Amino acid sequence: MKLGFHPISDGEYRRHMFWGTFFPGMEGFEEIKNPDIDIFRMYMPDIAGFTETDHKPGESVICTGKIKHVGSTYVDQWNYLKSIVPKERVGECKITMAAPEWYHMRYKEGRAYPKEIYANDAEYFADIAKAYQTELRILYANGLRNVQIDDPNFAYFCSEKMLAGWEKDSSNAMTAEQMLDAYISLYNDCISKRPVDMHVGVHICRGNFVNSRHFSEGGYDRVAKKIFEDLNVDTYYLEYDTSRAGGFEPLKSLPKNKNVILGVITSKFPELESIDYMKKRVYEAAKFVAEGSNESEKEALQRLGVSPQCGFASHSSGNAVKHDDMVNKLALVRKLADSIWPGEL
Repeated sequence: MKLGFHPISDGEYRRHMFWGTFFPGMEGFEEIKNPDIDIFRMYMPDIAGFTETDHKPGESVICTGKIKHVGSTYVDQWNYLKSIVPKERVGECKITMAAPEWYHMRYKEGRAYPKEIYANDAEYFADIAKAYQTELRILYANGLRNVQIDDPNFAYFCSEKMLAGWEKDSSNAMTAEQMLDAYISLYNDCISKRPVDMHVGVHICRGNFVNSRHFSEGGYDRVAKKIFEDLNVDTYYLEYDTSRAGGFEPLKSLPKNKNVILGVITSKFPELESIDYMKKRVYEAAKFVAEGSNESEKEALQRLGVSPQCGFASHSSGNAVKHDDMVNKLALVRKLADSIWPGEL
């Protein structure tokens, strides 16, 4: 807050991993300490990243029974954040949530849930959506108006390596494109009952693991049209700090009623970016937004913002940055924003 940021979170310090406790907190899910490697799609970028270094995949939660929301595991985190900010700022604060397909995509066809419990993905997704609807209702009742869903999986659909693995996997019942469509539909169901004044954003990055490691690469070109046009969220927080995220051309698909926060400043390393170069990049992005929506660059800029490409740690071990590095990075984000949108929040 001292650095001039309005939307703030609690930093997820009460979570071991960024997605938190939502899935293991539901009835019908169980955390597996030593998962059978055979249940995983080995070409998923994070799974491959672990196994290529002779490690087992990270924290694994799997469906073992009928899914039911039995109490919010996020609301205490939200209420703590509320308790440490002025009352007039609560409406600006946000909480981050796990992606609804997080514990589906990583598992092989038919291994995400027992067949005797759910006959198909549609039945499984329906109960996931009900759980999200319940969670959002509880959080809203406690004052939450700004939600960010963190989803590296959408970036996996940008990865040529992942897509090649998917195509070779004869057990998959859907093509990768069909699976993406199914996930977008799941998202829309999850947030379909949110009140009109609840803002929902989705953060898409390519991994932010221990020691500043990333997992996947590839531009947004393959997914932009579907993600921007079909996914019923308000704001997209996009990784754009390195060439692994591709260029700004996909932003031509951004509808006029949606926003993009450009993650042009890295949170992985302490070196500070050039303000002038970052400004140039933001204006370049605005050109593509304006071109796609047939508006002026000035109008397009009003639907853009800037941020770090991801949080400063997705895991309790953290990135290759120290406290002062994080402060300096956030100060740089504020300075960059002020240079482009002077006098605005």
